[in-house]
Amino acid sequence: MTSGSAITVAIIDDNRLVREALAAMLDVLTDVHVVTSATADTAFLTETTPDVLLLDVGLRDQESLNVATALRQNSPHVKIIIMDIIPVHEEIMEFVNAGVSGFLLKDASFEEFVSTIRSVAAGQKVLPPRMTQSLFSQIVNAARSGEVEPTLEDVRMTPRESEVIALIGEGLSNKEIAQRLEIATHTVKSHVRNVMEKLALHTRLQIAAYSRR
Repeated sequence: MTSGSAITVAIIDDNRLVREALAAMLDVLTDVHVVTSATADTAFLTETTPDVLLLDVGLRDQESLNVATALRQNSPHVKIIIMDIIPVHEEIMEFVNAGVSGFLLKDASFEEFVSTIRSVAAGQKVLPPRMTQSLFSQIVNAARSGEVEPTLEDVRMTPRESEVIALIGEGLSNKEIAQRLEIATHTVKSHVRNVMEKLALHTRLQIAAYSRR
């Protein structure tokens, strides 16, 4: 993107109403050009060549983390913003490691959307203040927890949580676990958060390590 040119923003969301509503709001801006799609694929990105891509965290037919990772590998010039995320340390860190440039919370205002898009397009990394506070507090709590780590035998897990732990140990994504257990992806995420809280862990890698003990 050159100085003074419009920012091409691609919206990837499988909810048509959300796509159209976001596009309508952003279209009023003179420095933003909007394109939309229900899925993220190479053909779409090649045709539209966006500067910034707004990616919904809860895609039904695609795992958003895998999409973000693939996009960064195949289209490294595209800066990615994850939409509708909640302040969970595990999810944030995975997306950061995948090369995501910014995050928007579920209740972000239009002004926050615009500010984040412009900042990311300019090369900045953007984390909402409330998310920064949440992430910081979790890191502090982890540091204060000491060296003693709980074992699976010490913690009472539900049968479903134990299944999720085992499948994470096999390297499955949330979507793949949901398919294996025939439950919703958001339910899997809830189980993962519960496991992390019970075990005082903060990443899927740590859960995987525990599953092999």
